[in-house]
Amino acid sequence: QVQLVESGGGLVQPGGSLRLTCAVSGNIYRVNKMGWYRQAPGKQRELVAAITSGGSTNYADSVKGRFTISRDNAQNTVYLQMNSLKPEDTAVYFCNAQVYRTVLTRPSDYWGQGTQVTVSS
Repeated sequence: QVQLVESGGGLVQPGGSLRLTCAVSGNIYRVNKMGWYRQAPGKQRELVAAITSGGSTNYADSVKGRFTISRDNAQNTVYLQMNSLKPEDTAVYFCNAQVYRTVLTRPSDYWGQGTQVTVSS
């Protein structure tokens, strides 16, 4: 089994900051690409930011310059530092990881349970 446990969501005022954390655990050989997605009410899930095991990153245009994704490969943990938050950032944020269960298997996608981020005054 593979588990992704997220933490760090909450309520914050516009202009504030939050840091999300996602820890991957279980029967794992290696974690490849990791990322954060979000889904607002009535909207489709969208990519926020992603990071490869080598540290290459990509961001949605809407969060560039405000959000920073990073990871700790030794701890199989990914972080999302969110600054200058706006009301339109309000959504459920989901962690995603591509996981190799063994050296012989192809990677599979796993998801966290989601954490609510609400930006409101």
